[in-house]
Amino acid sequence: MFTGIIEERGEIESITRTPDGVRVRVGASAVVADASIGDSIAVNGVCLTVVEFGRTHFVADAMPETLSRSNLGKLSQGDGVNLERPMTLNDRLDGHIVQGHVDGIGTVVANGTTDEDGHHLIVSLPPELRRYTIEKGSITLDGASLTIAELTTDGVDVALIPLTLELTSLGERRPGDVLNIEVDMVAKYVERMLEAYRQ
Repeated sequence: MFTGIIEERGEIESITRTPDGVRVRVGASAVVADASIGDSIAVNGVCLTVVEFGRTHFVADAMPETLSRSNLGKLSQGDGVNLERPMTLNDRLDGHIVQGHVDGIGTVVANGTTDEDGHHLIVSLPPELRRYTIEKGSITLDGASLTIAELTTDGVDVALIPLTLELTSLGERRPGDVLNIEVDMVAKYVERMLEAYRQ
C-alpha cells in the first residue's frame, strides 16, 4: 500500500525490452536508502519490485499487463518519474490509500495557470473510470494523491500547489501526454457491494 505522497523525482536511466516486458533502471537516492531485493517501489504510481539496486539507482521489471495499463512502456531515457516507497504500519496516511495497481491511463487536456486559483491540471479519463470520481474526492495521477477540484465533461480538474509542482513531474506534462490513473479503491468496493443489493 502507498499514500500517493511522492518522496522524490527519479529519472529513467535506461529502459530495455526483454522477452517478458521491459527492464527499467531508475536513478534515485531517497527511495533506495533502505532498499532490499524484493521491495516494492511505486514508479508513476505503478508498484514494481526491486530486482537490483545501488546507492543511486534501482532496477525493476514491468510485465506486458503492466505496460498495457500504464504509461511505463512509453517512457524514454531521461524522463522524470514520481517515486514512493510503500507505507509502514506506523506511518501517517497523509494522502489516501493507494494500491499501486493502475486502473488505466488518462490524457492531459491542459496544464498551467488557468485562473486566479493557481495551477490547474485537466485530464480526460476513460468512460469506465469517470464513475469513480466525485468533486473533492481523491484520485491518483502518475502516483500522486490529488484532490479533484472539479469534474469536467470527460474527466477531472485538479489544482497543483507549488510543492506538488516542485516534488513531482506533473508540472512538466503537456497536452496529449498520458498519465497513470488509479481511482479511489473505496469507490470500487462500494460499487461492488451495491451490485449484490441490486441483484
